[in-house]
Amino acid sequence: MEAEMSCDNLPNFVSSFVDTFVDFCVAGIFLPDPPSPPLFQTSFPSPDRLIAIGDLHGDLLKSKQALRLAGLIDSNDRWSGGSSTLVQVGDVLDRGGQELKILYFLEKLKRQAVKSGGNVITMNGNHEIMNVDGDFRYVTPSGLDEFTNWADWFCIGNNIKSLCDGLEKPRYLYDGIPSSFPRVKQEYVKGFRSRIAALRPQGPIASRFLSKNLTVVVVGESVFVHGGVLPDHVVYGLERINEEVRDWISGLKGKVNSSLVRGRNSLVWLRKFSNEVAKDCDCGMLEHVLNTIPGARRMIMGHTIQEGGINGACGNRAIRIDVGMSEGCINGLPEVLEINENSGVRMRILTANPIYHNSNHDSDSLKKEGIGLLIPQQVEVEA
Repeated sequence: MEAEMSCDNLPNFVSSFVDTFVDFCVAGIFLPDPPSPPLFQTSFPSPDRLIAIGDLHGDLLKSKQALRLAGLIDSNDRWSGGSSTLVQVGDVLDRGGQELKILYFLEKLKRQAVKSGGNVITMNGNHEIMNVDGDFRYVTPSGLDEFTNWADWFCIGNNIKSLCDGLEKPRYLYDGIPSSFPRVKQEYVKGFRSRIAALRPQGPIASRFLSKNLTVVVVGESVFVHGGVLPDHVVYGLERINEEVRDWISGLKGKVNSSLVRGRNSLVWLRKFSNEVAKDCDCGMLEHVLNTIPGARRMIMGHTIQEGGINGACGNRAIRIDVGMSEGCINGLPEVLEINENSGVRMRILTANPIYHNSNHDSDSLKKEGIGLLIPQQVEVEA
């Protein structure tokens, strides 16, 4: 006689089903089964093809346009990049209303890419850190609405789980969060509470997504960081930085060293190498940093909007890739950086900018050749 199905003998199935239901209600997608937990590593060998994408700031449409520009997703929004590696340098959060949808979408691509031998690396920007800290200065009303919707569905899921005797009673989502805030309009209070609950250390969204982000990573000959790396950071230890930020976000540590993630000289706020006026970049400091990281030839960063598009400074040792593509920034046209180190270290910029259609434009060491709106096109950047 078959055993009767109940919560007592199927608690994990019930929990997984509820989580999948909530995910679909929030993001409109089903996440593939996760692969084996990946190693939390700070350096990776050179892939056959490396793609870097700058700040996304809550704009899902532009995010997908950038990924399509790089040939990493197909018309059905599935991973089509094969063994390519994608690095997104942070600032998914703030300034837009589809922050959660981007987090979910990147997580989906992570899981799909692994099955094809590819890799998706996500990073912390200053806006991820600000939100974990509860600093919502750059949050939009639509961003608050998205988190309110998430919280409603998350609580529904928790209520379903609490009916199952075989499952541990979920923690109250808003535990310890005030019911009102000074100088916050009543219409935004629920959004603030939902956002704090989701993104505070050990919060469901912080633990599930942001704790998997790296704060600095070396891929082949390229050092990726949102703002910049200084000599003190290298001495502190890149792996140690990633571990301490991860442990703080996931709630394993009560605090994180402020010099790493807060203040103008932190890894996520630094602008010494991304000043839009290339001559104002501290090339001497950059050279010193790169010389102290084995095998590093260049630093690739976001954080500072480059209104003229992706560009290089300091003899292309600094590559600046934040083009302000989000509608909440300057609504710039998508651009991505492509690096092929295994075929002679070739770098090029893939741009959606139509001004290069059937024309050439030279600016210092950059050359752009255009072939039309939203069609990948080449900008050669000397290695």
